[in-house]
Amino acid sequence: MSGALLVAKGVTKRFGGFVALGGVDLSVGAGERVGLIGPNGSGKSTLVNCIAGTVRGGGSIEFDGHDLAPLPPHRRIRLGIARSFQIPRPFASMTVLDNLRIPLLYAARAHPLLQRSRGRETEEALSILRQVGLEAKAGRLSRELTQVDMRKLELARAIASHPKLLVADEALAGLSASEVDEILAILLEMKGRGVAVILIEHMMRAVLRFSERIAVLVVGRKIADGPAETVLRDPAVERAYLGQ
Repeated sequence: MSGALLVAKGVTKRFGGFVALGGVDLSVGAGERVGLIGPNGSGKSTLVNCIAGTVRGGGSIEFDGHDLAPLPPHRRIRLGIARSFQIPRPFASMTVLDNLRIPLLYAARAHPLLQRSRGRETEEALSILRQVGLEAKAGRLSRELTQVDMRKLELARAIASHPKLLVADEALAGLSASEVDEILAILLEMKGRGVAVILIEHMMRAVLRFSERIAVLVVGRKIADGPAETVLRDPAVERAYLGQ
């Protein structure tokens, strides 16, 4: 993809004799919405971990023109890569508001946008909470939140680092249909802010609604990548992922 924000080429990773990734290519454009799907154990999380820097693999990964190979995870965050996790781990004894003040004050301290807003962390945190629908719960302890509100807080903490790319890893798992719609609305809004999103998800209804493009991994290899309607008609995808 010409002018892509993220360009991963030939990404490989072995765990002992197990090949988790066998030469995976993935490109994501600025503001693009990409669904990353595949059966359990297909290598989705390993690929994301290689992008985030928590796992080191072979191949090359560039982000916004930077070679990520020498950069530790915190440097990648400062470049604009953020992720949310299926199991949120907020600071349970802190308020929802303070859970956002932490990344605004420290984790993304070197980000130029945060340099300009230093001293206005509370105001910015409230703005992000408003964006995800948690402003009314800013003063509550995070451990008191419902499951869907925990997911919203997890996304808010990722948004607080001013990402150019957000990876949402199983952000919809275990939620009701209406709760899924709430989280999808937050993720869909990211495009208007110029933020690219990779959604890792098993819920096909949500993937189809969200994605402009879908990439499919099976046993560590990418078997399809393109518009949803094209990918889901691919016989290899039907056999490997949809069980047909």
